[in-house]
Amino acid sequence: MSIQDTISQKLTAACTPNYIEVVNESYKHNVPEGAESHFKVVVVSDVFEGKRKVARHQLVYGLLSEELEGPVHALAIFPYAPVEWANQKEAPQTPDCLG
Repeated sequence: MSIQDTISQKLTAACTPNYIEVVNESYKHNVPEGAESHFKVVVVSDVFEGKRKVARHQLVYGLLSEELEGPVHALAIFPYAPVEWANQKEAPQTPDCLG
């Protein structure tokens, strides 16, 4: 199973998201072809309702701690409560690597 699939499965199991998007952005960075080291995660879930941004990120980091200790080098997290996502419907773009 790919790291991308593992991330998606863990977040889906724990957060029961209304919407989830896990994008492997490793190609934007100076890594070997086919690498799975840089990801963008967009998660829309009721579990984020009433939580501050820091708490939302901590929740995701906790769920993916194993991946962050190993193959995942960078994780761009965009966690939204459903009401926030209804107004936005799109996460910000992540920057390309400068190196």
